[in-house]
Amino acid sequence: MDGQILQLVTFKLGNEEYATEILKVQEINRMVEITSVPNSASYLEGVINLRGKVIPVVNLRKKFGLAAKENDDQSRIMILDIQGITTGLVVDGVSEVLRISSATVEPPPPMATNVSTEFINGIAKLENRLIILLDIDKLLGKNESRELVAAASTAIK
Repeated sequence: MDGQILQLVTFKLGNEEYATEILKVQEINRMVEITSVPNSASYLEGVINLRGKVIPVVNLRKKFGLAAKENDDQSRIMILDIQGITTGLVVDGVSEVLRISSATVEPPPPMATNVSTEFINGIAKLENRLIILLDIDKLLGKNESRELVAAASTAIK
């Protein structure tokens, strides 16, 4: 792993900067109207129609237990592959594509953030910033993945 180059997409939630592997990200879209799905998990914002495909959308702020924030012109929906399910994640803003050496990544310190450490691969230490590397596939448990699929199929009916 040492010296390996990581290609990441960085994004913001509040004052924190997060990143995920670029290969997980299919596209990044401006905010569109999200159709809510009744009786779904609190962090499930709803579904969107992306070129004829119904995609479940997770509000990452709610998932991480952060304070709610109105979407603005910086807000984005990142379309990712999470455990084989095309899923949208609402984030406060997408920053950049970053190439860093894996040597700059340290294991997550215990309770470093208010985000559960099970989703965190590590913390990248750059000159003047820390970036929390998320393990997107651990973001949703098996039951949560099933719930997203059910929400998307409910919206189709």
